[in-house]
Amino acid sequence: MIVREVMKTNVVSVSSETKATDAKALMTENKVTRLPVVDNGKLVGLVTKSDLNKAEPSAATTLDMFEISSLLAKLTVKKVMTKKVITVSPDEVVEEAARIMVDNNVSCLPVIKDGALVGIITENNLFSLFIEMFGARTKGVRAVVYVDDKPGQLAKVTKELSEANANIISAVTMKHDAENKTCITLKATGIKEAQLKKILEDCGYVIQDLRVL
Repeated sequence: MIVREVMKTNVVSVSSETKATDAKALMTENKVTRLPVVDNGKLVGLVTKSDLNKAEPSAATTLDMFEISSLLAKLTVKKVMTKKVITVSPDEVVEEAARIMVDNNVSCLPVIKDGALVGIITENNLFSLFIEMFGARTKGVRAVVYVDDKPGQLAKVTKELSEANANIISAVTMKHDAENKTCITLKATGIKEAQLKKILEDCGYVIQDLRVL
């Protein structure tokens, strides 16, 4: 799956000269916590609700309300935005986008094509994809097993499940900390918990967790 398939395309953005108060109101109105900053069609920054909150006078300020209002009226997005923005191409694979976000401790990536902002991918997009990958919205029997890290391990159980007329709705593998082991998380429908347990044990898998979800 690539970024263009999961990104949000109707992106709300502001210019660098937008008043900070207007940017904050726009975030509230659109229920977002960050806004790409675009000048003349080019991405020049990213402003978050946290950036705007930090720029406001604290409760301990000695300024009166008139002075505070005057300062806020002059504050523009340009003064508080992040200028060095990490971006991604719409043709990048989703897992690479996720790696970039994690490694750089950012919660979103503006998506750029030919220099123009075409979308944004956020941690919520990745959470939604995670839900789909694990079949979380479909009721079935879910198992987590440990197997030897060698070819053909997943094929053993898929063959048995096929013969049992079960349908695999999710199968995810990852390297386990244990020496030379792989962790497989799979979810299937059309099969009972006890039946799946027997199949997994007959395949020689070490069952770490088994439940109906």
